[in-house]
Amino acid sequence: MFALEASREFGGRVAAALGIPLAAHEEREFEDGEHKTRPLENVRGRDVFVVQSLHGDDALSVNDKLVRLLFFLAALKDASAGRVTAVVPYLCYARKDRKTKARDPVSTRYTAALFETVGTDRVITLDVHNLAAYQNAFRIHADHLEARRLFVNHFGTLQGDLVVVSPDVGGVKRAEAFRQAIEHRLGRTVPAAFMEKHRSAGVVSGETLVGEVTDRTAILIDDLIASGTTLSRAANACRAQGALRVFGVATHGAFSTDAEAVLSGPAFDGLVITDTIPPFRIVSDALRGKLKVLDTAQLFADAIRCIHTGGSIVELLEV
Repeated sequence: MFALEASREFGGRVAAALGIPLAAHEEREFEDGEHKTRPLENVRGRDVFVVQSLHGDDALSVNDKLVRLLFFLAALKDASAGRVTAVVPYLCYARKDRKTKARDPVSTRYTAALFETVGTDRVITLDVHNLAAYQNAFRIHADHLEARRLFVNHFGTLQGDLVVVSPDVGGVKRAEAFRQAIEHRLGRTVPAAFMEKHRSAGVVSGETLVGEVTDRTAILIDDLIASGTTLSRAANACRAQGALRVFGVATHGAFSTDAEAVLSGPAFDGLVITDTIPPFRIVSDALRGKLKVLDTAQLFADAIRCIHTGGSIVELLEV
């Protein structure tokens, strides 16, 4: 198992959960901006896993990380690795899965083609934006993990009346799966609600909240927080309709430049994300005090063990 430098801390935790060391590799930079990455251990005939989360940060862009991962996967195949699996906690370009304007790119499909071209045998990721698009984009094995169990475990001791809210119509199925799971865990009825939402040219509109949230704790669940606008609109609507507490939940905390300002108001009692993207853009103590980051290392370790031993990934998704 390898972890490229940009995801080495996360990869180290996954390796520790597996009880194995990370394999050695070299990443070398050249003065003209080019680079090379190679394994420093024999991989011939081996079952190889490579960890790299594909989000941009202050050191490397999304594209930098993607190219480095692709080159390393190809180098492993050239070194006669038996099977190569890309472990990608956050998969870039997964949101651009269809044409929404004339001559739009379908970047999800192009990204899948890049993985296939370099000889990747399998990809594992967590909570993509559109599961059907992800599964249809890849012609190789494309495993999909879900953070739902982690969220249920986190909220499984909440007291009082709850309501699960989807911040837009497109996320209703995701919210419903979580609602059913938390309802089963708590052993009491948990209703659902959703927000009206329209997006055009990056501008979000729609203010209608459908469902009853009065005197309840509202859990707003989404796959990703970018600007924070979608969750913030839903949180303010829940407050206006009499929600007692509001929690925002998302698997991936991308937090774009303006997200901190958008999310720092009093609407949220807490924000819950996973560690697929470190929340490095959140710097204020006030917002960090509301932020809870859940560990996914064990989940990925379990998935890697299942794949290596021929076990069932499906069992990891059961709550």
